Amino acid sequence: MSKSKNILYVQTSDDPERQYSPLILAQTAKAMNVKARVYYLGQGLKILAPGTPESIKAGDFPTLAEILKQTMDLGIEIYVCEASKRMLGWESAELIPGVKIVGAGTLNDLALDADATMWF
Repeated sequence: MSKSKNILYVQTSDDPERQYSPLILAQTAKAMNVKARVYYLGQGLKILAPGTPESIKAGDFPTLAEILKQTMDLGIEIYVCEASKRMLGWESAELIPGVKIVGAGTLNDLALDADATMWF
């Protein structure tokens, strides 16, 4: 039996122009029957503050909020680094619904398990 393939996409940037790629690629991987996961780290967390994804729109794509919802509706897990939250001083900050806040070691586990890792 062959091992199923999986890709990990890591988002480290809060640059609005860099937000779509990991999510669209994760959706494409899912369509290709490849397990995809997205991990937000460092400054990338700023994009997940409530209200922020609704304000980001690139070209003729839907808003980032819509793309995030589509991604999660497909069953693609979105992880958020707890240590990065603390680094930003966000101990009690709310993030958009549906993301999973995890420890830093989770990134290592996901990367070791992935057939490929892409960083944005």
